[in-house]
Amino acid sequence: MSSDGGDDLDGLTGFFFYMFIVHPATAWILRPGRFERKKSILYAIGFLAALAAIKTGLSLQAKGPNHYSLLGVTRDSNPLEIKRAYRKLSVVTHPDKNPSPTAAEEFDTLNKAYDTLIDLELREVYNKFGQEGINSNKRFDETQFFMELGVFYITWGVLAYVLTLGKKSGDARQWTFTGLIVMLVIEVTVMTSPTNPLPSTIFPTMTEHDIVWLLHTLFPAFMNGCRSLGSYLYVDLDAQARHLLLALQEQNKDILLVLRDLQINVQSIQANGGGGGGAGVGANGAGTAGGSRFSSTAGLAPSIDGQPSPSAMRITPTGKIKEMQERLQSSNTNVINAVKDLKSDGNSKKSSFGFYAMIIGYIVFSY
Repeated sequence: MSSDGGDDLDGLTGFFFYMFIVHPATAWILRPGRFERKKSILYAIGFLAALAAIKTGLSLQAKGPNHYSLLGVTRDSNPLEIKRAYRKLSVVTHPDKNPSPTAAEEFDTLNKAYDTLIDLELREVYNKFGQEGINSNKRFDETQFFMELGVFYITWGVLAYVLTLGKKSGDARQWTFTGLIVMLVIEVTVMTSPTNPLPSTIFPTMTEHDIVWLLHTLFPAFMNGCRSLGSYLYVDLDAQARHLLLALQEQNKDILLVLRDLQINVQSIQANGGGGGGAGVGANGAGTAGGSRFSSTAGLAPSIDGQPSPSAMRITPTGKIKEMQERLQSSNTNVINAVKDLKSDGNSKKSSFGFYAMIIGYIVFSY
């Protein structure tokens, strides 16, 4: 799909720029714990948008203005308006009156732009395929167009799939393929339409070729942005459910153990209380109240200065209930921490095979 070596080199440079500079920098911004979650996403999107704008602007500057911008006319200009604009600029850019060292080159570029736009057939070819289409005497052939389109998008689809291999890249793969499909629909609509669908009032000099070039230039940035954000926002629901079930299982075991201990101690207190009350009355001759006081601590740990020891308080029903509440709170805290850890789980290492396979595939495809 490349038309010349310069475009291939520019595309390859952009590919390595996004893969080796933009993606690692985005991963650094999105690293868990570096910023708050919302701030990390906003910073990453702003960073990607700024770099995409700078990269696209530099590419546009290197590409230079198209013929319409060079002559100062619009897509709707008629041959008479184009001729007037050319005569006006030719006086200024002629080597005899232009002291610039590149005056001859500028004048030759102006002549090429005029020769192309003044000829309606060449003008249509230029709108669809740019200056490369003029140089190769290309004409729109529907069969050839769809074959080239299929090769380009199938290749990029395969490369995008390889790059987004892995469970954590599922959302990134969906976003990337959605963008690829949208770009395909726009390109087919633009290239097969008899007229430029863009309103000339907003984009007076933008041709169909410029639209396609812009889409192809922005797609690598879009794909790498999807790859970075998709991996960061991924949540493994299966692993989360497994961890929560394990935590709930442990919590259930704690509840059952505490309830069993509580039941045993209640039965023990009831049994000791009945025997202790009789012994208190027979031996000491104390009243019912005294017998009750004695029975409440009978069979338990010894008291200190007439007060139940901490261990005695611990095995009372109230103490066991408090113990159960403490263990439940501890278990709930563990469950909450498990959920937080799962939500803030960092990105796993990507498959190096997919990364290098895409690089090799892109190089082979370009050359």
